[in-house]
Amino acid sequence: MAGGSFGPTGVAKERAEQYQGKVTSYVIIACLVAATGGAIFGYDIGVSGGVTSMDEFLEEFFKTVYDKKKQAHESNYCKYDDQGLAAFTSSLYLAGLVSTLAASPITRNYGRRASIVCGGISFLVGAALNAGAAVPLYLSEVAPTHLRGGLNMMFQLATTLGIFTANMVNYGTQQLKPWGWRLSLGLAAFPALLMTLGGYLLPETPNSLVERGLTDKGRRVLEKLRGTQNVDAELQDMVDASELANSIKHPFRNILQKQHRPQLVMAVCMPMFQILTGINSILFYAPVLFQTMGFGGNASLYSSALTGAVLVLSTLISIALVDKLGRRALLISGGVQMIICQAIVSAILGLKFGDDQALSKGYSIVVVIFICLFVVAFGWSWGPLGWTIPSEIFPLETRSAGQSITVAVNLLFTFIIAQAFLSMLCAFKFGIFLFFAGWVLVMTVFVYFLLPETKGVPIEEMTLLWKRHWFWKKVLPEAESNNSSV
Repeated sequence: MAGGSFGPTGVAKERAEQYQGKVTSYVIIACLVAATGGAIFGYDIGVSGGVTSMDEFLEEFFKTVYDKKKQAHESNYCKYDDQGLAAFTSSLYLAGLVSTLAASPITRNYGRRASIVCGGISFLVGAALNAGAAVPLYLSEVAPTHLRGGLNMMFQLATTLGIFTANMVNYGTQQLKPWGWRLSLGLAAFPALLMTLGGYLLPETPNSLVERGLTDKGRRVLEKLRGTQNVDAELQDMVDASELANSIKHPFRNILQKQHRPQLVMAVCMPMFQILTGINSILFYAPVLFQTMGFGGNASLYSSALTGAVLVLSTLISIALVDKLGRRALLISGGVQMIICQAIVSAILGLKFGDDQALSKGYSIVVVIFICLFVVAFGWSWGPLGWTIPSEIFPLETRSAGQSITVAVNLLFTFIIAQAFLSMLCAFKFGIFLFFAGWVLVMTVFVYFLLPETKGVPIEEMTLLWKRHWFWKKVLPEAESNNSSV
């Protein structure tokens, strides 16, 4: 074994055993409201792909694509190859990348709640999804240690529900010619409104209150969240972490130091790998992709709605299992299943589908089934855990900066893949699935060797994992590694 399965040991285990509390209604309501930020993220992913497959939208804004789509001699793989059309989908994520960098000082100086409210307001007025930089962080901090994984996945569950809702909206609005696409885009304001209003009702996280010197208030919030007054051990961890955090004036500069190297690598690699599974290409362009394979307009939207529903159900599986089986087991098993599904889809398209040849009905059904199985595997593994793990591994002094980096990397690669996918589909043809399968192989090996198990480890004791890991203890400064025996 690669030594990546270390669980809570030593001091971390002792501290974890001292933590008390239960899942209170206060925690559940806070997590549900905060996770609405994921619905915004998901709705945007789902709605853009559906709208770009509607003839009325293409005819008005992308006439060349519309004309190319109607040409019988045009390659099936290249009908939608247009950088302007790709930019429509990808531009929001480039804007989101910029706004995410501003989220770190907001969450550090004004709290996680303030960033969530600002994110909802900014989306309502047309800015980008900077709330994503605060929501997973908020969920990790309010959740009890033993259920942190499942409750943190409320963000991913809300994201998948947003995607599914967008798919169903697109399926309905395509019948409202010629203005149905306008309704699809306009309804994105609804989850943003919910998050903005709900944000005012959220409690601030006790970690953030303690970090800003409001220890008594932080204790009161923590007691409400845990449903007990016996929170001394957990509160003391927060106080200790906040003293160190407040001594750090430049968290982005500090996060580059060697003692934070493992967390920084995860903050970059986890969101990058999440996008390089190819999932966003399927979710963004599901209707386009299915039309490319020869499905009709209605059938393609219906198929994309099916994949959205499958994603929701698989996320529920992950919520149920993540705090029982652990993060590593879900990531590795999901990776293996995704590789198999992508290889099979690529083989079917390579053998039975050509530039000017549609798939038969039987093979079309098989392709949809394996795409759904791919989505299932993503939904219980890299979908939720690509957000959960980075949000729970950083010490308090670099937590806001680390989460901002995570979201910025996610949005950067989302932008890159969204912008490049249609051209890659035209160039690689069926090989596009093998391209992403290769990346899934890389990330599965990465998890096996380099990611320690974080299940059950208190968020303020997470640094001890790296000091005991077979590889990362060699990377950490000598003083850090020598303390690994505590």
